[in-house]
Amino acid sequence: MLALIALVMALLAVPAQAERVKDIARFAGVRANALTGYGVVVGLTGSGDQNLEFTIQSLIAAVGRLGVRLPPGVNPQLRNAAAVMVTAELPPFAKPGQRLDVTVAALGQAKSLRGGTLLLTSLQGPDGEIYALSQGSLAVGGFGAEGRDGSRIVVGTPATGRVPGGAIVERSVPSPFTNRGPMHLDMNEPDFSATKAVADAINRAYGGEVATAEDGIRIKLNAPDDPTRRIALAARVEALEVALSPPPARVIVNARTGTVVISGEVRILPAAVAHGNLTVRVTENQQASQPAPLGRGQTVVTQQSSVEAGEAQTRMNLFAPGAKLGDIVDAVNAIGAAPGDLVAILEALKAAGALRAELVVI
Repeated sequence: MLALIALVMALLAVPAQAERVKDIARFAGVRANALTGYGVVVGLTGSGDQNLEFTIQSLIAAVGRLGVRLPPGVNPQLRNAAAVMVTAELPPFAKPGQRLDVTVAALGQAKSLRGGTLLLTSLQGPDGEIYALSQGSLAVGGFGAEGRDGSRIVVGTPATGRVPGGAIVERSVPSPFTNRGPMHLDMNEPDFSATKAVADAINRAYGGEVATAEDGIRIKLNAPDDPTRRIALAARVEALEVALSPPPARVIVNARTGTVVISGEVRILPAAVAHGNLTVRVTENQQASQPAPLGRGQTVVTQQSSVEAGEAQTRMNLFAPGAKLGDIVDAVNAIGAAPGDLVAILEALKAAGALRAELVVI
């Protein structure tokens, strides 16, 4: 595992290289928009909402739009239906008639949406307007099984599914990209050196003061008012290659999986690291004591416990000033630490002020 981490970190330790502008920045106004809707999934095999009141109301309203009127006092059994939330992303410049993928998640007691079909559901934007309509059969990756004694097993998330191409765009979102005036290019990550490098590359390509870096993210472009020329400018800017300086020194730790990624610019001050490992083992044995032949005694079972404790040999490693990535990995391997122990070592170095990098735990 540590060898894999070392490989990943070695790949990150690369000199400055050219990056396309489209990979590190985006034009302001060119963005996706979140859509949300409330709907009903039918066709389930007994894994529905078990007669939740709001699911019943939703199903009555859905069939009512089709001209079906349930008699008063009739309470439909809804083991085969479930109330769901439907979400999708409306990409920039989406036009009516385009199709979107939607995600469907159970809202009530439904255990699985496998085999279900989403009824016609409107998807709204933050402004309350309807931008797409969705329906279709769900594709569910997880599954679950339950025994009569209440035991059950669940693999994945059967209460969540997707409908590929299940939504049709009904309304487009106006984009400020084609408006008159200057265009703005926003970096994906705030970095003053990267912003200046991109602005300089644009000015060299056009031979004038076309681009101006306003701060660590935004670059202003003096663009023509004609939409065709604005699009041509954007296409040329996106294709430019820019030589960037190495990224900031950063250590990213995933506390759930134990994954650690260290950038190649990480340095540490002089420090000594020791790693100890205490192991405690408890063994339980049962032995039967039998009476003599023809005796009147009874068989007795005795419990025997054995407790052992041992401590592995502790080794200390000394880091010289300006130790680099490879030194850290070699030292961790030398003391026999696991990836989880590497996290503790990095946190200790950070607390001691010896780690010259940002430590991010996600």
